[in-house]
Amino acid sequence: MKYIGIILVRSNSKRLPKKCFLSFGKYTVLEHIVRRCLHYKITPIICTSVSQNDNEIIKLAKKLKIYYFRGSENNKILRISDCCKKFNINFFHTIDADDPFFCGVAVKKSLNEIKKNNLDIIEPTESSSAGSGLVGYSVKSSIFHLISKKIDKNTNTEMMWGFFKKINNLKIKRLKELPFAIKARLTLDYHEDYIFLETIRLLLGNFTTRKSIFYLLKKNYDLTKINMFRNKQWSKNQKKIIAKIK
Repeated sequence: MKYIGIILVRSNSKRLPKKCFLSFGKYTVLEHIVRRCLHYKITPIICTSVSQNDNEIIKLAKKLKIYYFRGSENNKILRISDCCKKFNINFFHTIDADDPFFCGVAVKKSLNEIKKNNLDIIEPTESSSAGSGLVGYSVKSSIFHLISKKIDKNTNTEMMWGFFKKINNLKIKRLKELPFAIKARLTLDYHEDYIFLETIRLLLGNFTTRKSIFYLLKKNYDLTKINMFRNKQWSKNQKKIIAKIK
């Protein structure tokens, strides 16, 4: 397991109910995410909760014969820490089931960099953090073990990265922007996001590259207007939650 992608997924999405099970071609969104990992030779590990609401997620993992882990319902940090302990993971990349067109090349680049330089965290590119869903976080698992011990096990850590800001002397670096970054919203939170992502899939296919998406949207930039207005609302919600953590 040279490249490990921990797929973070729950069934209890509020803005777009059960979005991980929405149809995405001949697959569901979650099955597409798993198969996209395999396409890029990234070992997928589904990481979800012990809630009965997430039983369908486990059924899919078993059907696809991939690794899975069930942990704390509210404490995502503890859930990931326990997952890493079970599978003896030292470094991994977070893959959100919200980002169906994540870039496998960027994921590998991020993981290679964190291992080579022995860093604690490599953050996503700026465009990805702004909603482009390009790449997640590469992390040394020992950091999750450390933080999980510092917070109560019942703490809600859904917006977990705010907790990492409280730890001093972490070796953190941001992944450099890729040459085919574009200002577009390629993450799945709202109905308009689903329409936009499905449009891209219909035009380019499930396993299209980010480079191909870049050229499609460069020539047809009006397509981004389908859901780009949602970015302001999404960003506002993120800031509110982060402020509560602080």
